Amino acid sequence: MSARELPAPQSPTGLLQFLLVTLAPMNRTRVKQLLGSGRVLVNGQSTTRHDHPVQLSDRVSVAREVPVAPSPERAGFTIVFEDDSLIVIDKPPGLLTVATDTEKLDTAFARLSAQLAARNMGRPFVVHRLDRETSGLLLFARSEEVQQTLQTNWDAVTKTYLAVVEGVPKPPEGVVEDYLTEGQDLRVRASNRASRDGKLAITRYKVASLGRGCSLVEVTLETGRKHQIRVHMAGLGCPVAGDAMYRAKTDPAGRLALHAWRLAFDHPVTRKRIELESPLPEKLRRVVARR
Repeated sequence: MSARELPAPQSPTGLLQFLLVTLAPMNRTRVKQLLGSGRVLVNGQSTTRHDHPVQLSDRVSVAREVPVAPSPERAGFTIVFEDDSLIVIDKPPGLLTVATDTEKLDTAFARLSAQLAARNMGRPFVVHRLDRETSGLLLFARSEEVQQTLQTNWDAVTKTYLAVVEGVPKPPEGVVEDYLTEGQDLRVRASNRASRDGKLAITRYKVASLGRGCSLVEVTLETGRKHQIRVHMAGLGCPVAGDAMYRAKTDPAGRLALHAWRLAFDHPVTRKRIELESPLPEKLRRVVARR
């Protein structure tokens, strides 16, 4: 795909602002159309984000044609559900949901944005996040209005995970309810007492099957706090396998053994019931199947 290289950035800025200056006298509407079509490349990667950070060392170019949508294999995920309002992908482990200070380019959001832009179908809007090492169902909105509706009613969405944990939780079925606080070391800690920084966290769990030295636990979130499942399972003395941050001693799958299994919710536009499922990845299934 041929592309026209733009002059190097003179200072860090947002992508849209950089384009408005560099492509002048092209008007703002035309610049936004170029960006929305996926024809703008930063370091060779298509992006449609107006606020994408541009650094001094970045190479920015404009493709002479709309890029071809990457295949599902190349994108690294499959689309589980899609309509005019929503899109749900099956995120692999190791992929961030959105950019961080250490990874700005290769994220689920960026890959999906490139796919939609190549199809001239706008951009996705982030509704929620999964940890980098957590696999499974990740929901995006297709408009800001739908995004806000889903986020406002997020507690009404049924979010069920599968976790391979060390040992067997006792009791084998129950509810964990406490308050979670994130420390400066980025670890989340639980407390039975409410505090100014603590956020109420409620997790329902039940053991689904037993493996050798581990168990498969079905976990339903009543609240959606950072590291909630990981902290609550560790608090039961059964950390998620592969979770060194919360003192897991084993890593049988070479990854965090946590999978976003099911999503169920009323469609924000049609009000029809949507129920989606992502199969437990083979690596995790094999761990639980050991006897």
